[in-house]
Amino acid sequence: MSEYVVTKIFPKNRKKNEQVIRLLEKENIRRDKNLEYTCGIFDEDNNLIATGSCFGNTLRCLAVASKHQGEGLMNLIVTHLVNYQFKRGIFHLFIYTKAGREDIFKTLGFYEIVTVDDHLVFLENRKNGFENYLNSLHTNVAFDLNQGKNSAIIMNANPFSLGHQYLVEEAAKKSDLVHLFVVSEDSSIFPFSIRKRLIEEGTAHLKNVVLHPTGPYMISNATFPSYFQKDETSVIEGHALLDIKIFQKIAERLAINCRYAGEEPFSLVTGIYNNVMNHELRKVGIEFIELKRKEVNAKIISASKIRQALKANDLKTVKDLVPETTFNYLVSEEALPIIEKIKMTSDVVHY
Repeated sequence: MSEYVVTKIFPKNRKKNEQVIRLLEKENIRRDKNLEYTCGIFDEDNNLIATGSCFGNTLRCLAVASKHQGEGLMNLIVTHLVNYQFKRGIFHLFIYTKAGREDIFKTLGFYEIVTVDDHLVFLENRKNGFENYLNSLHTNVAFDLNQGKNSAIIMNANPFSLGHQYLVEEAAKKSDLVHLFVVSEDSSIFPFSIRKRLIEEGTAHLKNVVLHPTGPYMISNATFPSYFQKDETSVIEGHALLDIKIFQKIAERLAINCRYAGEEPFSLVTGIYNNVMNHELRKVGIEFIELKRKEVNAKIISASKIRQALKANDLKTVKDLVPETTFNYLVSEEALPIIEKIKMTSDVVHY
């Protein structure tokens, strides 16, 4: 093993990148489109025999040529990627792997979070990372969790609209307590800190709503490992199953027995997600309620429409679609960098 060296594979090196694609294909893995860094191990004839990549806080597209498996090459690749991540200041790391291959990652300091249908295993490099997150949720709650209807909503709110507000208000009317989870990952146009603040301001009149960050556990589509899935629908369904498995553990800890979501006639991703969620949650005794979307002037409210109106500088439409608290932010000087970013973005519609 000592004669092997892990080297960076540069994006412009077409020959080496073609070798990466071929090696991944032999292991039934598609090269992920979301990769920031790729490395490899080459034999004495300059043939690629092991590779791995990373994106954000995840390690992905890990593969070793079949005739070299068992030589410790995966250990070298993962160790190299972990060191690379640490050097750029990312210390909490995640790996997705096919079921049956997780043991090697466990020997390298990763710990299982959930397994999805004996197909996909989600791991992190913190022994009590997920447990600590679950424990932290209790610190936000000053209610008795063991009585009545405890509901949950998971919301990105990019930005917070009258539609989002309506969903929370309806859940609050029919629940003793609503756990409102705000997607923490900063992959949206509006950063987490702003989205969370606008949600807080837009729900301040509801006294039975508690906000929680999703942390790195209820993840976005941008970081989901599509390279294990055969087509786009499988990617979305697999992502939904993983998210729901994690949500079930959160629901057990917080005694959540109902989950609300808005109807999604325009978003393929969220539409498929809602269908999977409805099926999976009912199997474990959690009620799923999908509310018809709120309309203004006979048109459904969506965050995409708000971003489109901001891009077109149509503040009248924006004002019709958002709470006063959101509108006040959007016309403030603080929002100018985000508005400028929206105007510079070619496509602001949510897929």
